[in-house]
Amino acid sequence: MLLSFVLLYPVFKIGGLGAGDVKLFLMLGSFVMAETLLRIMVSSFVIGAVFSVGKLISEENLKERMQYFFSYLADVFSKRQWKLYGEELRGNYRTYASNKIHFALPVFISAALWMGGFY
Repeated sequence: MLLSFVLLYPVFKIGGLGAGDVKLFLMLGSFVMAETLLRIMVSSFVIGAVFSVGKLISEENLKERMQYFFSYLADVFSKRQWKLYGEELRGNYRTYASNKIHFALPVFISAALWMGGFY
């Protein structure tokens, strides 16, 4: 559980994961060994990336999202301070929600693949 918290808390602090996603990994960490937890985490992020690319393609906003991402990185590096990703988009719920995926599904798929013996 501690491994989950240590690895994912910084991602949570910048808005990359929700609190529920971190708690989900904490619970997984209480049932599996550290090596298995790391495998599930990595495969969850890979599956989540595939889902995200699918969402970017279906929403047809890949160029817009990449521009925002690189401006976010430039801002973080120039100010030398982390900020919450997508914070200024909260006023426009449609745009804010279009940037999110439900990460519990990739975690579930990854855990199910592990339970099924795929890795």
